[in-house]
Amino acid sequence: MIHHLVQRIIMPEVRIGDITEVVVDGIVNAAKPSLLGGGGVDGAIHAVAGPHLKNACSKLGGCIPGKAVITDAYDLPAKHVIHTVPPRYGHCGGNENKILRSCYIESLLVAKKHNLKSIAFPSLGTGVYGFPKISAAQIATQTVLDFLSQGNNIQVLFIVVSEQESELYLRTLGEFGF
Repeated sequence: MIHHLVQRIIMPEVRIGDITEVVVDGIVNAAKPSLLGGGGVDGAIHAVAGPHLKNACSKLGGCIPGKAVITDAYDLPAKHVIHTVPPRYGHCGGNENKILRSCYIESLLVAKKHNLKSIAFPSLGTGVYGFPKISAAQIATQTVLDFLSQGNNIQVLFIVVSEQESELYLRTLGEFGF
């Protein structure tokens, strides 16, 4: 008799909150290419992590859009910060969706490489980088679900800032059958 193994996907969670307060193995930072801090999520993460984060980032030599690098989290409750650079919407020759998808994939691969069991994402690129929230949520959820469906057992949290954004992520997860 042939037994079919059913792959169990760890369902991503959506939470309203502050990513600097989340207790997980890794939080994702929507960084600027220098990795040296900025506004929005990036500035908040650097402020809470303390000066050691900026020092660690300065040794990495920056990061290009769509790639990801990891540091310790220092004074944050998370263990690590995965820094990824989202695309500036309307400034990437039509490659914005591809670059944003790469941000999620590369962050998840870094988490897997470093044996992280849990990771929290903000809504990448939707702040000062101007990515439309609906498109960003669809790319985020589809990319994460694709990654998890390949047998990767990482608990993924989407940390959003409002009830409206939470409903958007929950709706897009629902569109994919979850």
